[in-house]
Amino acid sequence: MSVATRIRGAGRPTKVRESRVDRFFLVGVYILLTTFLLVVLLPLWYIVVSSFSSPAAVSAGRVFLWPVEFTLRGYQVALSSPQILSGFANSLFYTIVGTAISVTLTVMLAYPLSRADFVGRKVLTGAVVFTMLFAGGLIPTYLVVQAMGMLDTRWALLIPNAVAVWPAILAITYFRTAIPDELREAGEIDGASDLRILWKVVLPLSAPMLAVIALMYAIVQWNSYFDALIYLRDDALYPLQLVLRNILILNNDAGGDATSALERQQLANLLKYSLIVVSTVPMMLIYPFVARYFTKGLLLGAVKG
Repeated sequence: MSVATRIRGAGRPTKVRESRVDRFFLVGVYILLTTFLLVVLLPLWYIVVSSFSSPAAVSAGRVFLWPVEFTLRGYQVALSSPQILSGFANSLFYTIVGTAISVTLTVMLAYPLSRADFVGRKVLTGAVVFTMLFAGGLIPTYLVVQAMGMLDTRWALLIPNAVAVWPAILAITYFRTAIPDELREAGEIDGASDLRILWKVVLPLSAPMLAVIALMYAIVQWNSYFDALIYLRDDALYPLQLVLRNILILNNDAGGDATSALERQQLANLLKYSLIVVSTVPMMLIYPFVARYFTKGLLLGAVKG
């Protein structure tokens, strides 16, 4: 076994043979990576397989690697509820609009704090980091939302948690290390304002970082249900995650005779897997398109050189 590395010398390229230690090391790496892959994929595969199995087979624990008594009943029950479609629409709205608001506010916060000539930069950066360590608490936050008249409105899910500290720190670090000061100075010499420099120079060069923080905010918005549980009372405003939670609670209701209670419990077990698939498919479809930006954005700005 030989590697593809070639040593260019005076003669023609030659191949370097791997030692026995290198082979054992490579085999160990493959075994370790395969193990990690199985640890991640097997639970996901089990969820998908269970969602296509009969309620009785799922409740009896007879499902492992392949569907048992293949059926689409879980998806039929889940998608037959009008609340599911309403929840999908609401979650898409909260995710798209909330992500746009969060990314905009994060950039507006991070860009000034990344400028060395910004007066009070260290004090404000410390105040931002302080909020990561100490929060106001649930009750004060609820009182603020109530005082601003946002209870039982869509704004209650978009504004209170619009800016997160970690994406802001990531943006500050990226602007500070990956955007040369010479570009900003060239824009100032040409007479461009700070806003124009940000829009025409900085943001086009920050696509990887913007993709990272946008994906972070989108995942949080899509999976969030606690804020909706606290601030919303109108069913028409519920996001998908809260709708799915309510459906599972209703199907766990043990009312009726023993037979109907058993069928309801079996259906609830099946719905858990079907609803997990329904709620995760959108994010899984989006991630491949931003994966390369996600990896690049996490690395850029981490090391300056």
